[in-house]
Amino acid sequence: MSANFDFRIVDRMQALGTHIQKSQLRYHNKRVLVSKEFTFDAAHHLHAYEGKCKNLHGHTYTVVFGISGFPDEIGLVIDFGDIKQIWKEHIEIYLDHRYLNEMLPPMNTTAENMVVWIFEEMEKQLQSDAYRDRYNGARVEFVRLFETPTSYAEARREWMME
Repeated sequence: MSANFDFRIVDRMQALGTHIQKSQLRYHNKRVLVSKEFTFDAAHHLHAYEGKCKNLHGHTYTVVFGISGFPDEIGLVIDFGDIKQIWKEHIEIYLDHRYLNEMLPPMNTTAENMVVWIFEEMEKQLQSDAYRDRYNGARVEFVRLFETPTSYAEARREWMME
């Protein structure tokens, strides 16, 4: 018997409890990585650096989070909305449309330093009481911080644990 994969309109929408049971919603129990991306605009300058970046200037940064965990009973590792909420409430407020040199802990505001701070902040939230018990083994695997469309710094879990 061959399956017909031509275009068609769905006859009826699948209903929980009729066509699929709640116990079937989680297909597996393997660790899976999900990713979410954000952008922010900020100004900074670098200390002890002899180049253009010693002057006050700005970037449109892009940050990419890779978060892994085990799916819950309905097959979700972590709700993308919760990643966004953590970003908005605990990280972005220090970065977006800010002068980074005064908002971040004392550091040279290189992409290399900033990506580690962002990693630590997201990991701290995932391990907090608000999320630790809600999501099974959720942890930051990597953070990639693009300073320009072609230049980024990355922090990875295995390097952060060294």
